[in-house]
Formats: sequence, structure tokens, C-alpha cells
Amino acid sequence: MIHTVMDESDEQLAARLASDLALIAAVGETGHVTRAAELLGIPQPTASRRLAALADLVGAPLVLPAGRGIRLTRAGRVLAAASARALGSVTAAVREVREEIDPGTGRVVLGFLHLLGRTLVPSLIRDFRERHPGIRFSLVQGSRQNMLRAAREGEIDLVFLAPMPLDDPGLVSRPLADQELVLSVPRSHRFSARRRVRAAELAGEELVTLERGYGLRQITDDLCARAGIEPRIVFEGQESETVRGLVAAGLGVAILPRSGPPGSVAGVMEIPLSPPVLRTIGVSWPAGERLTPAARAFRDHVCAGMTDLGPGFRGGPPPGVPHDRWA
Repeated sequence: MIHTVMDESDEQLAARLASDLALIAAVGETGHVTRAAELLGIPQPTASRRLAALADLVGAPLVLPAGRGIRLTRAGRVLAAASARALGSVTAAVREVREEIDPGTGRVVLGFLHLLGRTLVPSLIRDFRERHPGIRFSLVQGSRQNMLRAAREGEIDLVFLAPMPLDDPGLVSRPLADQELVLSVPRSHRFSARRRVRAAELAGEELVTLERGYGLRQITDDLCARAGIEPRIVFEGQESETVRGLVAAGLGVAILPRSGPPGSVAGVMEIPLSPPVLRTIGVSWPAGERLTPAARAFRDHVCAGMTDLGPGFRGGPPPGVPHDRWA
């Protein structure tokens, strides 16, 4: 009697494929059998035999030669993508089990906006590790939009950003501090000697800002809309220090957090806006009981408001708020 893949249920076939999920995922990542074998710590001939056996099991080729490497077939791409997702879930579960056994040696995956890496993030991690030296951190930077997606999907544990996603039911958020935003102009600009500038006066000015999807861009767009002006955006970047550098080069003006003491950035003058513009820096994490012990410990430390966040940050969360208000 001939036995084919069609004779098996989906569950039976998945069970037989499970032992080689890591291999097909590694092949999809590297595009090379030898590199995939090295990644998994197995001999290359063994990897090749297992790939051939997988193809026989599925009933369709999974890879084809492509120059010095290989490429996945359509069936291979489908299986590799599913394998990567499954392995991600299993890896997260293993991590959680290990940390339940010994939470003092866990890992926190922390996302944050680029500019918050100057003082806020280092200050919080430094104070936390004085009491929890065995906990490690993986740091992820990116746009507000990408950080929120990663938090919702469980790719990161906590994220520092502004504005906070108060209307997102998949996330819990807590304010940490306010940060003043100022108008950054070249030293030769007509506003450079001013004590304050109104947002309406930016009409006609060439603006340098971050790309859409970044919190600072959203704040800039909202400020211009409230002032009734159409922003003239001449450059868009992905990192605040690049934007500041373009201002210093005389290529436009920008709304940015203060860089530090007056004169700390060559070629740039920072002028307060009238009325003052503040952004609230907050911390967000997935709703529900999805944080590992290490991530919960760091969240509790962050929300306690006991760390000096550095220059440019005002206040913090209200004292005495019980944990059940934000857990």
C-alpha cells in the first residue's frame, strides 16, 4: 500500500515536521545550507539530508539552486515563514519558563525612541541594575509606529515613547516625565536673538523634521495645524540628531527637545515656543499578564519614579499611585 502525504491529517503532518522547523527557518534566513547548518551546529551533509527528507514528507521541493546558494520555493517560503513564527513563540515560552525559575537572570527587551537613548534609558537601566545585576537588556530603537507594533505583537516588553498610545486597547501606558520642545534654528537665522517664538510665526519657514510615524513628527504636524499654518517640510529624517545637524548647516528650522545647556550644539540656537510646548514621555507594555518576571521588575522600577532622568525632563508619575492602577 502506497503511503502519501494526503493520507495524513494536518496535525499528524505538523507533528512529523516539528523537529525540522529550525532548519527550514534557518535556510530561509541565510539562503544557504552550509550557513544554516553552522547556525544550528549540525554537519552540512546532515542538513542536506534533512531538507531532502522534508521535501519528501511535504510532497514538494522546498529549495532550488541559486548561484552559490539556494532559494526557497513557494512551498519552502510558506513553511519557513510559519516555522519562524512558531519558533518565536517557543523561544518566548522557554525564556519565560527560565525566568520563572530564576527571575534574577532574565532578559528585558526594551524599545525606545532614538533621542531617549541619550539620558533617560541609560539612567533607568543603571539604577535598576544596581539592585538586579544579573538581568540583561536587549535594546531596540525605531519610530513610534514600529515600536508600538512590536509591543503589541510581543516582540518587545516595554517601550518608551511620546505621545503615549492612550487609545490603544492592546497596550497599558503610564506617564513618566514631561520634556520641553523648542525651536532649533541656525545661528544666522532671524529668530536667533528672540526670547520666544509663536508657532504661527513659522508660516513660510522651511522645516526639517522626522518622517511620518515618529512621535515628534506627529507633534510638529499637530502644532502647525493648531496654529493654522501649512508646514513647508524640506527634509525628513529618521533620527533627531541628524535633524539637528541639518539645522546647524542652515537647511531649515526644527521643533526638537532641548539638546542641553545653551550653546551646547555648535551652530544651533534653541528658542522656547510661546506658549510652551511639552511632550509627555511614557512607558507602554502589552495588556494582560504577558510580561516575564524580569520585565515586570523593570516596569515596577520605572514606574516608581525614583530615578533622575537627566536634564530636560520635568517631574514624573504621581507619587503613591497603587500598582493595580497600571498593572
